[in-house]
Amino acid sequence: MTRPDLGRVEFTALLAMSMALAALGLDLMLPAFTAMRADLGLPADSTALAGVVTAYLLGLAAGQLLYGPLADRFGRRPTLFVGFGIYALGALLSTLSPGLSLLLAGRFVWGLGAAGPRVVTLAVVRDRFEGEQMARAMSFIMAVFIIVPVIAPTLGAAVIQVASWRVLFVLCLLAAVVMTVWARRLPETLPPQHRLELSLGRIVATARLVVTNRQTAGYTIALTSLYGVFTSYLASSEIIFGSTFGRPDAFPIIFGGVAATMGLAMLGNTRLVSRLGTRRTSHLVLLAYVGVAAVLVLLAVLTEGRPPLALFLPVLAAILVGHALLIPNFNTIAMAPMAAHAGTAASVIGAVQLAVGAGLGALLDRRFDGTILPLSWGFLGYGVLALVVVLVVERGVLFRPMMDPVSRRRPGPAREA
Repeated sequence: MTRPDLGRVEFTALLAMSMALAALGLDLMLPAFTAMRADLGLPADSTALAGVVTAYLLGLAAGQLLYGPLADRFGRRPTLFVGFGIYALGALLSTLSPGLSLLLAGRFVWGLGAAGPRVVTLAVVRDRFEGEQMARAMSFIMAVFIIVPVIAPTLGAAVIQVASWRVLFVLCLLAAVVMTVWARRLPETLPPQHRLELSLGRIVATARLVVTNRQTAGYTIALTSLYGVFTSYLASSEIIFGSTFGRPDAFPIIFGGVAATMGLAMLGNTRLVSRLGTRRTSHLVLLAYVGVAAVLVLLAVLTEGRPPLALFLPVLAAILVGHALLIPNFNTIAMAPMAAHAGTAASVIGAVQLAVGAGLGALLDRRFDGTILPLSWGFLGYGVLALVVVLVVERGVLFRPMMDPVSRRRPGPAREA
């Protein structure tokens, strides 16, 4: 039931900003790592704060398994409000933590809360759209969502000039409160007749459906591989630009500029999907991604991991544009057969993506040696893995149209040309 006072623009913006809370919990604090190291008694070149990112992502992954079944049983709106509440609690615990150990625990709880808006957003999009329309809607949401990484580092850098880094966590808490008030306008997109039983048997059956569906399982694995190296970039970007390139002052501008480029790519994705289809677009971009990653590895090897920043940035931006196009499209392809179980399927897909992705990212984080070599090899290695998985799923034939999605037993499912 759609409320007449909630138009398409506000509907999309509300979903995007709900999902953006997860990014806010990461990106706002990145410029504060130097101040956090000093306050927590860590060495200036310590990578221990990467655990603050990893703990958050692990909480985000664990929470996926909770919210999906709740959203399928009780509806999207109440589940969203639960997520906002836990998000605010985690931000509060992190703000008050006196040391790194308790900070990591608070960040895990914070991630648990951030999982709610993420799962509900994916489920609502799947409720309302199918096929290419779903891919276009997800691209619009992700394009608005990317505003947060553009603005957050600059805002964070400005705040820590005049206040403690803990104030950044308070701002995230206030953002959750604001979103809770705004989300009261969100319509419930899951009709009562489509709500599913909340039982372990049903959840296990849906999880089995996800992992045994060739398209869903395969694209989830490919998505997870790409997400792994992306989380490593998020965790190591501050120290790479600050230590490797000696430009800590320019980090918010560089990070925000790259994020803005990703946002523009997501807007462009809607046109690519309209003209080529979701699957064809994804395959073309994935091949290009692997090629550009190979160029980055060559550049890194030839310069012993310390290329000129002017050469590194364009190649990095091109790779991250690939992420901007692949992540929403792979999500769409993975979710397409799961209409009847959208909430739980989003939970399983998200949990695998985030938990395994965080682990893959942590492997790269630990290999940081003061150069861009580990990250460069990560982009190439994880990109090749994603390509191999897609080739296996597609039985060696790329660029085919996407299969008709399985509807919730309703007539006239959407098709992708």
